[in-house]
Amino acid sequence: MTLFAAVCLLLILAKWLAQWWLERINERHVQAHRNEIPEALRGATTPEAYAKSVNYTLAKGRFEKLELTWQTAALLAALFTGALPWFYRFFDVQSVWAGAAYVFCVSALLSLVDLPLEWHEQFHLEERFGFNTTTARLWWMDRLKGLLLGAAIGLPLLAFLFKLVDWLGAWWWFWGWVCFTVFQLVMMVVAPILILPLFNKFTALPAGPLRERLLALGERAGFRAKDIQVMDGSKRSRHSNAFFTGFGRFRKIVIFDTLAEQLEASELEAVLAHEIGHYKKRHIPKMLAASSAATLVGFYAISVLARQEWFYRAFGFHPGSVVPAFTLFALLAGTATFWFSPLAHYFSRRYEYEADAYAAELVKAAQPLVAALRKLNEKNLSNLTPHPFYSGFYYSHPTLLEREAALGEFEV
Repeated sequence: MTLFAAVCLLLILAKWLAQWWLERINERHVQAHRNEIPEALRGATTPEAYAKSVNYTLAKGRFEKLELTWQTAALLAALFTGALPWFYRFFDVQSVWAGAAYVFCVSALLSLVDLPLEWHEQFHLEERFGFNTTTARLWWMDRLKGLLLGAAIGLPLLAFLFKLVDWLGAWWWFWGWVCFTVFQLVMMVVAPILILPLFNKFTALPAGPLRERLLALGERAGFRAKDIQVMDGSKRSRHSNAFFTGFGRFRKIVIFDTLAEQLEASELEAVLAHEIGHYKKRHIPKMLAASSAATLVGFYAISVLARQEWFYRAFGFHPGSVVPAFTLFALLAGTATFWFSPLAHYFSRRYEYEADAYAAELVKAAQPLVAALRKLNEKNLSNLTPHPFYSGFYYSHPTLLEREAALGEFEV
């Protein structure tokens, strides 16, 4: 084993140990609060719902420890058993299409390794706590559709990127990043129209007081959407959400049917105002810019690593093609980016606070949003008492208590 391979091995194990430790301290923190609802949260949930959320959190924690161990073992096997270079020789990569097929198949095979745990999570864990509403047939169809879409979209994109290496030489990484960024922007328009309907049914929110209220809210905010649609999320899960997709005249608001059932009109209005807040505060362009910058760094890193013989030798490859560099970078990137999660989540949570404040200002009250957040946390059995370190690494949104405290400072 080379020095670089040993460093990678230690970093992967360090990440696994950190994740295991975070799960453990979160379990202990939740256990310490399980017998009594914290005073600040006593108005936010019932004792029965709180006890169920604690049990769900602990069950999820046990499952996640198993999952991260399983995934770490699969990653180590892929990287250090010689499977990847053997598979590369099997594909006899001599063209950009063969290279694209190799990367896609490696990704697909690693996804297959996760299927037993995904099945258990959906049909045992989620079923146990009353969330699962999907069928085995629909579950398998989702994965088949995802695989076929991945092939239809991913293979041409990868082949094109690999062709850029032949065409552009040393500067391929910059133009590859440009093309990938354009592709992402196009997908923001195309996905809501062509891809999302393959998985879910979208129907226009029926005419009536609720639709008029939500459209009037958008008018007040200067946020015009093409449509307000209801998504049949209940055919897979009782979890709920709301979001908007696309941009410009293709923008539309989407509400899960479960959300529409759980919230009052004023609470739905507040949730929509929160989503509009993300738009008005330009959070989406900011997140896209940050993601694009990270992607640029990634493309450049691949271009540098693709020129290093020691990088290839560490994992049993021979230098000469950029395809193994793409594959290895994709597998190793998460090991490095994990440690930056608290920084990314810091900005994400700050955006959530800003969107909350905007929503309270738009509807002239904080109470409807607070009521909506309480219901959503209760219905989704959210962890109300996460350990601060755990939430820092994993939570893109502030906790219910943190959001209520911030909204408590709002004044009309």
